[in-house]
Amino acid sequence: MCNDYRSRVELGTIEQEFNDLRIPLRFPEGLPNMEPRDDIRITDRAAIVRWGGDAAELVQRRWSWPGQGGKPVYNFRGEGREFRTGRCLIVADGFYEFTTPKAPRADKRKDKWLFTVAGETWFCIAGLWRDSSVGEAFTMLTTPPGPDVAPYHNRQIAIMPKARWAAWLGHQVPASELIAPCPAGMLHVEKAG
Repeated sequence: MCNDYRSRVELGTIEQEFNDLRIPLRFPEGLPNMEPRDDIRITDRAAIVRWGGDAAELVQRRWSWPGQGGKPVYNFRGEGREFRTGRCLIVADGFYEFTTPKAPRADKRKDKWLFTVAGETWFCIAGLWRDSSVGEAFTMLTTPPGPDVAPYHNRQIAIMPKARWAAWLGHQVPASELIAPCPAGMLHVEKAG
């Protein structure tokens, strides 16, 4: 599953997009440092947008909370569940999947594939946030794979189209109407390593 993603999105770009969608956005903890990052990994802090009562809030939180036995919960199955609280959007411009190479590599590393949304410079991933033993943290929701991801993995993260951001954050629309695999051609994939 997705355990590495990218975010080079500038704060001004995020603010403008939410403004264009008429979703008020505030920064309750001050303006965050949004330095470009090619690799955001489990336990790293990263930007999420969540609903704060009368506006969306952009905050930085830890990716993953401790699950049973201490294993990090960084991906969470999205289908067949309703999420009445704790919905968030995870700011990204790419995510990675890894495959075993057809020919063994001397360094024993897997092949790294970068997925981006075709025609978009950035996107949001459907997520959940909660308070945990390590403080507030978030996880990514997953779905069965769409045709662009299926050759690389048997699950995919749930990308939330811009037109659904307000509905996702507002909690009034059932999750089953908002979360779905990406249709064919929505994602562009390239080898990253």
